[in-house]
Amino acid sequence: MGVLNLVLWGAGVALIVIGYTRARGPFARYQALKEQDANVARYEAWRGGTRGNADTGASVAMQILRRQARVGIALAVVGVVLVFAGFLLR
Repeated sequence: MGVLNLVLWGAGVALIVIGYTRARGPFARYQALKEQDANVARYEAWRGGTRGNADTGASVAMQILRRQARVGIALAVVGVVLVFAGFLLR
């Protein structure tokens, strides 16, 4: 076990933790907005109204939250790759 292995493991674990914490909040808020949007769609269908295809504030917020969650997930994936690279290098 060399110094390079320890550095890769440490960096990988740090990126996994950072990615998880960055993705957790936006993903939870995204799920809440998604449920709320589905509820509004059911209400509009019940009322007999039609929902337009115009972007609403909630849909823009969901796009932003999705992007933030993807960035966090990407960081965690890079961390996992670094951890595996630490095991593969000798």
